[in-house]
Amino acid sequence: MADLDAEQKGTVQPIATRLWNSRWLLAAGIVAVLAVYGFAGMSAYVVLAALALLLAAALLPSGAARQSAQDAAAIEASGLQRLSGEYLAAAVADPLIIFDRTATIVHANAAAFAAFGGIAPGMSLSLKFRAPEMQALLDDLLSGNVASDVVDYTEKLPVERAYRVSGSSVGHATDLYVLVFKDQSEARRIDRMRADFIANASHELRTPLASISGFIETLRGPARGDPAARDQFLQIMQNQTGRMARLIDDLLSLSRLEMKPYLKPGSEVDLRQTIDSVIDSLGPLARETGVVIERDFVEGPLEVPGDRDELFQVFENLMENACKYGQSGGRVTVSIAHAETGPEAGIDVTIRDYGPGIPEEHIPRITERFYRVDVENSRTQKGTGLGLSIVKHILTRHNARLSIKSEVGKGAAFTVHLPAR
Repeated sequence: MADLDAEQKGTVQPIATRLWNSRWLLAAGIVAVLAVYGFAGMSAYVVLAALALLLAAALLPSGAARQSAQDAAAIEASGLQRLSGEYLAAAVADPLIIFDRTATIVHANAAAFAAFGGIAPGMSLSLKFRAPEMQALLDDLLSGNVASDVVDYTEKLPVERAYRVSGSSVGHATDLYVLVFKDQSEARRIDRMRADFIANASHELRTPLASISGFIETLRGPARGDPAARDQFLQIMQNQTGRMARLIDDLLSLSRLEMKPYLKPGSEVDLRQTIDSVIDSLGPLARETGVVIERDFVEGPLEVPGDRDELFQVFENLMENACKYGQSGGRVTVSIAHAETGPEAGIDVTIRDYGPGIPEEHIPRITERFYRVDVENSRTQKGTGLGLSIVKHILTRHNARLSIKSEVGKGAAFTVHLPAR
């Protein structure tokens, strides 16, 4: 259509302009026809036909003019095609780069600028992406060996990101090519997390099962007639089965929470009443560990949107950890305060112990599944390594968050930031 429009523009110029531009040629032709008519005695019809041919020749565009019109139409079509490509690239959420046969960037969308800072039209792709897999992809596309290809590429800086890169030619008429980068980082992180979870869960279950199997074998063999050994081994077996039961319960709780992470609770919870109930329920554990639980509650209503049972589980887990791992400090302080007004307005609940504290390098990972600061101490305290992970998932459901501050030798403070009603 662009070629046709350009040609039509060249053929519908004003007739007067065409005649004026060809005036000398037309005049010479008319003189020649009249001279031949006068001396050779041609028929008048032949003269009229000759004059008509001269007029048509004057009105038709020259070959150079037609070629110029076609070239202009081709340039216009190329510009429109490139502009359309840029609009389409902007509509793609993934990073997208358009380049030519010299591997020079013609256009990159906003996602590509954000992912690969420093790219710009005119830059060489071969210099920007030096990884062997990217060089092979560019070579295959530009050599015409493949119409499209896919490779895996990892960007190291500023943070490590994994991409599935697909490259293809846009069309033979344009000599343009396109690269689309599909971010696979989150999918790979989930795959690694799933593999780690299976490995850790199987290890946590295999250890008590191996102990129970060994004690059963001993009771059926050397300790068959030893009542004292039998009672001791049965107690150990009971402890190990209790450990497995706690682990399975925590796994089921975590699974249920992950199935409904975006289901926001709709009821109201009185934090004062809920935390008082948690402190009362942990009274025997506090006495057993020699810890005194102190209250520091602000005055006024302390209601937040949420699920009471789930929030009870959060504070029970945090206070139980404070009693077990901070028992050397002799006390645990539970404080409730109103947060500052603004986007962070809400209620903060802080559980602080005065025990050995947590080394700074462990704090970022302490809410990961099965992550323990001290493995042996955790198992001695009957921990499963899933408690803080459950806390994090429950708080995510409540649009809340957990912050941790600790100094070695001075205890640790776990603060739950809950949104206001």
